[in-house]
Amino acid sequence: MAGYVDQGGSGIVRGALDSGAFETFVFPDGMVSQALVDNFGPEIDGSFGQNPAAEGEGRDKFVEMAKAANFDGTGAFSAESYDAAALILLSMAAAKSSDPAVYKDQVMNVANAPGEKILPGELGKALEILSGGGDIDYVGASAVEMVEPGESAGVYREVAFEDGAMTVVGYR
Repeated sequence: MAGYVDQGGSGIVRGALDSGAFETFVFPDGMVSQALVDNFGPEIDGSFGQNPAAEGEGRDKFVEMAKAANFDGTGAFSAESYDAAALILLSMAAAKSSDPAVYKDQVMNVANAPGEKILPGELGKALEILSGGGDIDYVGASAVEMVEPGESAGVYREVAFEDGAMTVVGYR
């Protein structure tokens, strides 16, 4: 069931369950949410899904920061959006330019090693390092690692729905 859990996706799942059309679902991206458990509980047991998400200190810090700001940092693409904005900011600082034709060449440099690892909430520190001529390795909220030609290597989370709960199966 591709969609967003809070923008019609739940209605489609409800219709499929009520009509008996489907009992098991595969949920990608914007459907993977605690809202599925809240809305359907054990009705979707046996279903599974996957969405972009990393594990580790960067994600944990981002989720904490988001919660403190009354924002759900676990929502679809929230960590990736934060990281995209941070990479633009840091690339501009490294290039000393706000011209995309100029700062685009710095994205790979600020996103990957070598350099000091930068987590969410450490953008000020990163800007200081860059202004001093140092190198950074922006890890961010989604374990950023860029590959040629400037694309994210990507990390995603696999989840399963059993006993009315969503559990993390693993990360890849």
